Amino acid sequence: MTSAKRIGFALSAGLLLAALPMAASSAWAANNGTDQPIFREAPPLADLYAEKPLTGSQVVVLRQIAQKTWSFFLADTAPTTDLPYDNLGFAGAPPVGNYTSPTDIAMSLWAITAATELHLISPEEGYRRAQGELAAIQKLPKWQGFLLSWYSPTTGQPITGPGGSPVTSLNGQFISTVDNGWYASALVIVREAFPRLAPQATALLNAMNFGVFYHGGDETTDITAGQLSGGYVVGQGPTSWQYGNLNTDPRIAVYMGIGTGTVPGDVWWRTWRTLPADFTWQTQTPQGYWQTYSDPYSHQDFSVYEGHYVYQGISYVPSWGGSAFEALMAPLVVPEGVWGTRNFGLNNINYAEAGIFYAKSLKDPVWGFSPASVPGTSGAYEAYGAYPLGSGGPANAYASTAVAPYASFIALPWIPQQAFRNIQRLMSRYAVLGPDGFYDAVNPTTGQVAPRYLVLDQGMILAAIDDTLEQGGLQRYWAVDPVGERIKPYLQEERFSIQPVAGLSLSQGTP
Repeated sequence: MTSAKRIGFALSAGLLLAALPMAASSAWAANNGTDQPIFREAPPLADLYAEKPLTGSQVVVLRQIAQKTWSFFLADTAPTTDLPYDNLGFAGAPPVGNYTSPTDIAMSLWAITAATELHLISPEEGYRRAQGELAAIQKLPKWQGFLLSWYSPTTGQPITGPGGSPVTSLNGQFISTVDNGWYASALVIVREAFPRLAPQATALLNAMNFGVFYHGGDETTDITAGQLSGGYVVGQGPTSWQYGNLNTDPRIAVYMGIGTGTVPGDVWWRTWRTLPADFTWQTQTPQGYWQTYSDPYSHQDFSVYEGHYVYQGISYVPSWGGSAFEALMAPLVVPEGVWGTRNFGLNNINYAEAGIFYAKSLKDPVWGFSPASVPGTSGAYEAYGAYPLGSGGPANAYASTAVAPYASFIALPWIPQQAFRNIQRLMSRYAVLGPDGFYDAVNPTTGQVAPRYLVLDQGMILAAIDDTLEQGGLQRYWAVDPVGERIKPYLQEERFSIQPVAGLSLSQGTP
């Protein structure tokens, strides 16, 4: 891997330190006995969004799509373990991905909670399914509480990879920072939504110390000091490369690290908004200014370059590859549009808008570039992205030859009308809506579809509909948890150097 890729493959961001959240969560769990309700809805949230809210008829359509999407999860669960399969295929695609990952497991728990909140299943069924999956997770072999990269969903045994052989030793196994970030995020949600499962979820969460991924040091001699490593290799140590970009999906791991008090708040300030200006290979030269912030807990001062890119007059903090999920997956659970209206809340809107303009420049009738299955029946997977939104430069550009429907759904909370119109165009132009929801990808030029369902992408669709229709959805549970309380000051304090898109009205409430 080149040095550019090591730095830019980078995707992260997060928040601050202290043992308080761990102690608080333990005490909190101890006070939740069997007298607690099976399912508890958290208070609603008022998210930032652009344009007009959804109409009643649009809401009906989204609820119908949610019902179809939930039917995928009914078929995707291994009956022997209650763990999810990675994917299911149709029409000549590989029929089942008989492997699972920490992120797959997280998406299943997200989906169970979202389906319960959307009243697609009863609270009793939601509780039973979440309980079964937690029981399966408790039995999985782990390293210091962290899940390994791959497991067999039929046996629960760790495997070397998709279609691989059983793992015989933990030594040499890769522990993924970002995958475990998603897994941990699901435990936060489950313990708030299903109070009777709080002791089990909290015990699993407290076993993880995200500090093992933290790359400390002096920035004057190591520009990546203070960031998160890509993972940990058992018996060897952290990876030699770090996640450098703030606006990328691994920021969930830093949210978790700071929220649990196992990673110092330095990581929030020392992870980049844009790559350093002297990285001349990046997509464009950053614009912005230096700003000093005082960490809300350590009270140490940090100088941050509040950089941004500009495309078609839209200013935004870029991701690494320009994909939708790098920017818009974390806020499916973290209330960035409530607490971070001057940073990520606004940036998520601008980022989505810039992606639409890029698709128009290609003369595509639909938009939504994000990693997904390759159209056709090969079962291959590809990183797709909108080039101007990524910072990796031409040498690391993602492809723009397939549109992932889930990208429209995760934009719904931010630009509800534009996202809904794109969903309608996808349905009317392409055979992309299958029996269990939207297939994974389509080539917008040829119309060729990837007739597969990935638990990762279906989980995002269901969570996004829940967030849009249920006044914050999964974010509501994060907002009332000690982990969420811990990260809130970071989102409240910072102001990105971006401006609202000209002519786009912003509101806060229910899309």
